[in-house]
Amino acid sequence: QVQLMESGGGSVQAGGSLRLSCAVSGNIDSYTCVGWFRQAPGKEREGVGRINARGDTSYSVDSVKGRFTISQDNAKNTVYLQMNSLKPEDTAMYYCAAHRATRAGCLADKNLSFAYWGQGTQVTVSS
Repeated sequence: QVQLMESGGGSVQAGGSLRLSCAVSGNIDSYTCVGWFRQAPGKEREGVGRINARGDTSYSVDSVKGRFTISQDNAKNTVYLQMNSLKPEDTAMYYCAAHRATRAGCLADKNLSFAYWGQGTQVTVSS
């Protein structure tokens, strides 16, 4: 079992920044893969990016590349999503999720089904 809890959401004007945190606890090991997802009202959930236990990252959405950065602090068992140059279209509920995967599979397996989810944190970007 893995537990996840997001924090750091809020309201910000376009062009601003937010850093989301995902505290991960439970059965964490070198196969723990953490992903960030988001779901806007009326839209399907989409993957934002992932990070493996080594700290390698991949990003799933072209529109966030260069603006969003995923990182982790292993000492704190926390994964971060730094979001810069925010746009109104980034408004969504953001979730972190975890699953066991190889380091490569974490980043490349588009069919990876994440088993553990946090409760989400709302990000609202106004124009």
